[in-house]
Amino acid sequence: MFASRTSWPQVPNRLSQVLDERRRQGLPILDLTESNPTRCDFTYKAGEILTALADPRSLSYDPQPRGLLAAREAIAAYYAERGINVDVERIFLTTSTSEAYAYVFRLLANPGDNILVPSPGYPLFEILGGLNDLEAISYPLVYDHGWHMQVETLRERVNARTRAIVVVHPNNPTGSFVKNQELKSLLECCRERSLALIADEVFADYAFESDEKRVTTHAHVADALTFTLSGLSKISALPQMKLAWVAVNGPGGELQQVLSRLEFIADAYLSVSAPLAHALPELLETRRAIQPQILGRVLANLRHLDSQLAPGTPVSRLETEGGWYAILRLPTTRSDDDWAIEFLSKDGVLVHPGHFYDFASEGYVVLSLLPRPEEFAEGIRKILARVAECI
Repeated sequence: MFASRTSWPQVPNRLSQVLDERRRQGLPILDLTESNPTRCDFTYKAGEILTALADPRSLSYDPQPRGLLAAREAIAAYYAERGINVDVERIFLTTSTSEAYAYVFRLLANPGDNILVPSPGYPLFEILGGLNDLEAISYPLVYDHGWHMQVETLRERVNARTRAIVVVHPNNPTGSFVKNQELKSLLECCRERSLALIADEVFADYAFESDEKRVTTHAHVADALTFTLSGLSKISALPQMKLAWVAVNGPGGELQQVLSRLEFIADAYLSVSAPLAHALPELLETRRAIQPQILGRVLANLRHLDSQLAPGTPVSRLETEGGWYAILRLPTTRSDDDWAIEFLSKDGVLVHPGHFYDFASEGYVVLSLLPRPEEFAEGIRKILARVAECI
């Protein structure tokens, strides 16, 4: 009686079973997967946030398929600070980037079509693709003193049913940004094969240092049909506010038709609530107070991690350029799952095994850099001690 698109595995994996058992026993857990900033002791402008949500204009219903104009103007101003002009008529509000993906997938693809997504990458793409009757086909990011897009392999994986290429800027969990030369190659592929480019920029404000070789934002790209996604979840560290957007750009000949069709989709849902739409300018402004705190925490935890990884030790860290995560390379004497279960069952430290993000080989675990410094330091100490004991 159920649709095949919801036929996911129902049995918890081994790591989840160990985690559930530990919780049942009331044993302590050092959660180095924590990615919810509202649980990490950052200081929010609570008064301003709550006041913004009490705007009396929210008592009036003013349905606008693309979203309230004042909200879209605030988003356009956000891009203008990066020197990019984004027309408010090319911005569509959504409740989340997941919904923005659904809008774009519905616009571009028929059931059975496919999209190309980066690997390693966030596992949500396979789920979102399946819910929209699409296949998610991976293309590789390769590591060689930093992460690089393997464009030739990407080209080989394009087929007659491919509709779009997804890039994440910076990627989760690798923290790698799209470089200008990579974008040039991607756009050539998109033009040759009539593909769209979908750019997820939710972590784009969290670069560790500037680099003129990387793309500033994809919102200005017009050489191919381009959809740039972002939202308050990461920009203002407000995942609970459920407000995001998609900015559209592309060749003039097809852009107007794209905007018209996307508006029709948005009009069918009208999903963004009035209180959030009216609050968006103020909620977006709070990024100026929260982002320095998060970036300071992330960089401090990264520095501490590096200080503990002496040359010649069996654990090393892969290079990263931004975002909220770090990747550890461990001895391949056991699987990623076995390492993660060992850390959790023996030391109470929770990490993500690399296969969760579709790493091509064993020997990797992924850590969040958001936890409180003392908790992060204790978790790292226990991980390194356990590895040293096991080899």
